[in-house]
Amino acid sequence: MTQEIEHLWANRELLANPESTQLIQGIIKKLDRGELRVATPPGEEGGSWTVNEWIKKAILLYFVSQQMRTEEVGIFTFNDKIPLKTNFAEAKVRAVPPAVARYGSYQAPGVILMPSYVNIGAYVDERTMVDTWATVGSCAQIGKDVHLSGGVGIGGVLEPPQAAPVIIEDGAFIGSRCIVVEGAHIGKRAVLGAGVTITGSTKIIDVTSANAVEYKGHVPANSVVIPGSYAKQFPAGEFHVPCAIIIGQRKTSTDLKTSLNDALRENNVSV
Repeated sequence: MTQEIEHLWANRELLANPESTQLIQGIIKKLDRGELRVATPPGEEGGSWTVNEWIKKAILLYFVSQQMRTEEVGIFTFNDKIPLKTNFAEAKVRAVPPAVARYGSYQAPGVILMPSYVNIGAYVDERTMVDTWATVGSCAQIGKDVHLSGGVGIGGVLEPPQAAPVIIEDGAFIGSRCIVVEGAHIGKRAVLGAGVTITGSTKIIDVTSANAVEYKGHVPANSVVIPGSYAKQFPAGEFHVPCAIIIGQRKTSTDLKTSLNDALRENNVSV
């Protein structure tokens, strides 16, 4: 399918052919079922995540090939090119009104969608909670047993096709009103306290040892992170700009809630 999509990407006039439309629709159907995903995690031997550009191109071609249509859902009316998911019971997903997930996104068994939004191409793995007014952007990859707290904003990306999506690894806890965008990568079991913003260029500073260690766009596994700031010189003077601060490590001997509270209490910070 990769070569066929690349050919369609370079020759958009072929979208008029029914065979092309069927090919694209088949790929979106596989995304919707979790049989394909925009980014593939590393295997047991290690490595890094792989972005499947051709699948992102298929999604963009799907937008081009689809026609606008009106959809009535109870008292709500939608007018869009992409239909909504409707098979939550079959998928063993709990969806609390008015949770919305677009067709072409995947939610694994045990996922809970509080009133929230999940966009096309996103992958939400088993037993993850998408809490009230949280948003999961297009192509974002959310692991198992993740908690996206109220108001969390997980950014989406379709263009350019080679751009990495936001990745939240298994067991991570993303606190209320956090923002994770621009292909940022949150490691396994990491904890972001309320209001942390992580972008592709955000300074993430580990202050747990005598010498600070700086990361960008990646929060290491088991890190406990809070909002912070650092001084930066500008032509108009010195000002403080936002950053994220790693203040501790989540302990494997305790569960998420205990570990989060302990780490923050030790540093006189609340969530």
